[in-house]
Amino acid sequence: MNRAMIDEYVRGAAIPAAAIRGLTVGDLDALPVAGTWSIRQIVLHLMDSDLIAADRMKRIIAEDSPALIGFDESAFAQKLFYTDLDASSAAELFRRNRLLMAEILKRLPDSAYLRMGVHNQRGRITLEQMVELSVRHLDHHMKFLKHKRQLLGKPL
Repeated sequence: MNRAMIDEYVRGAAIPAAAIRGLTVGDLDALPVAGTWSIRQIVLHLMDSDLIAADRMKRIIAEDSPALIGFDESAFAQKLFYTDLDASSAAELFRRNRLLMAEILKRLPDSAYLRMGVHNQRGRITLEQMVELSVRHLDHHMKFLKHKRQLLGKPL
């Protein structure tokens, strides 16, 4: 396992909280790009996705070829009150989850990163790939969040 990837995973822990610092409720809920999620919705999505990814990583570590089930991110956003929940609490949960999961990842031997689960949409996936996907997923959504902040006149 590329230990630098774990460092990147840890680095991401504080990113959502830093990304919403200084924003008003209006900023969090603004839709500067029609048809896309608000900053609040992005942060809630990042939290849920990271919790699900941590669960998948834990099952890959602890179980033999566990089944990993996908989720409908749009349904989560629509039905789990992403427009109402506290973005700061979600960012803090994201941070704590990342840091705790990183403690597990740091303790594993390199061989553990070759362990696999079977995702119902992606097929076989290793622990190493799960860590990489988590890092890339945060980076992917932060591009959108930063763009929205820029459009609101509050760049990071």
